[in-house]
Amino acid sequence: MLKTDTRQTDQLLEEIADYVLEKEITSEEAMTTAAHVLIDTLGCGILALRYPECTKMLGPVVPGTVVPNGSKVPGTSYVLDPVRGAFNIGTMIRWLDYNDTWLAAEWGHPSDNLGGILATADYLSRKNISEGKAPLTIKDVLTAMVKAHEIQGVLALDNSFNRVGLDHVLLVKVASTAVVAGMLGGTRDEIINAVSHAWIDNSALRTYRHAPNTGSRKSWAAGDATSRAVFLAMTALKGEMGYKTAMTAPGWGFQDVLFNKKEVTLARELDAYVMENILFKVSYPAEFHAQTAAECAVTLHESIIDRLDEIDRIELTTHESAIRIIDKKGPLYNPADRDHCLQYITAIGLLKGDIVADDYEDEMANDPRVDRLRDAMVVSENEQYTKDYLDPNKRSIANAVQIFFKDGSSTDKVEVEYPLGHRFRREEAVPAIQEKFAANIAIHYAAKQEKAILDTTSDYKKLEQLSVPAFTDLFSL
Repeated sequence: MLKTDTRQTDQLLEEIADYVLEKEITSEEAMTTAAHVLIDTLGCGILALRYPECTKMLGPVVPGTVVPNGSKVPGTSYVLDPVRGAFNIGTMIRWLDYNDTWLAAEWGHPSDNLGGILATADYLSRKNISEGKAPLTIKDVLTAMVKAHEIQGVLALDNSFNRVGLDHVLLVKVASTAVVAGMLGGTRDEIINAVSHAWIDNSALRTYRHAPNTGSRKSWAAGDATSRAVFLAMTALKGEMGYKTAMTAPGWGFQDVLFNKKEVTLARELDAYVMENILFKVSYPAEFHAQTAAECAVTLHESIIDRLDEIDRIELTTHESAIRIIDKKGPLYNPADRDHCLQYITAIGLLKGDIVADDYEDEMANDPRVDRLRDAMVVSENEQYTKDYLDPNKRSIANAVQIFFKDGSSTDKVEVEYPLGHRFRREEAVPAIQEKFAANIAIHYAAKQEKAILDTTSDYKKLEQLSVPAFTDLFSL
């Protein structure tokens, strides 16, 4: 006689599945912000195609493979299966560390989920069309983005995976798996099964983000996570079993094995909070904890550029998370090391009055003035900055820079609490986000295609009604 399975499913798995299936996104702010995230994120990916270290990672596993009804990779001629498509798109958009950011007990970049979402939406839409059915629209993509942002971001509010050495791309895998399983038509049980596999996969170690191992894997780790999510979602929808207590099983569940026996919790009810509060990297391709330091440095550029030899010390006041992640002394070995160094980013801003992706390459790093400025920097924590960083009503990312000269004089202390990409500065930021996107597109496309992309993406109402294949065709070569 068959026995009934009476085991209680982990509540976390159930809450995520119920949100994906049942929650209607009613926040107009979240949806319009998602549209800005969509174009900003794709623009970052298009810009990354300038860099051979990125493009060598792209394309099919077997060269020349083209998949019928496959996912198109923006800015390229590749048409791939959705798993490989998710890796390609996810890798592009994360390569330059220029897409959106979420900061809490855990950090991360929720737009990394776009790799899995867009690849799956394109594949499903082209499959639907081949079967005489309607394709998905960009509104469907935006809704999926809001939900993926929410799952990743709310999990990050109180759960610090970095403190146990795990990388935040685990949350990309979890969020993408849940949302993609929903997009594929998964039932509640199928979504739960898929998400259980995402946790069982556990996570990459953070070692590739920190000295002495900082390296380029941090630029494709999210692509790897979101592509794995598509695979797990598709596997669950084939009927593969899940694991009801993947989180809580004594001795063998995620919490006991990898999270110091602490409970993984959702700090608030899942809705649209994360997308509404997402942080854009508007001005500078740099790790987000340094964005306001970059603004301070650029402000000080003109007043110090002719006095570099007179500098005695540079006082950099910051918050605890920045010290833990990007306070680096000594040699920096590659661009991935440099764009995660508070002192390097500040030095470039002081020297140039701007920061661009090329500034992390060897040519700029070999300028001896960079290390002279880094050596002069003294980094300290302002406890109020740390408190305001964790305050859900503020979510500040404050830094301050002051320069002292050998003759005893000094500059003003320049302080920036909220970067341009913060919700408190959204009205100021939106035109800059659009300009950033236009500049990134202009680098890659001929004038006619550039105009078609900008004309289509500039009108939110027009954009959300566009079919996904029509959208991805716009960006294809």
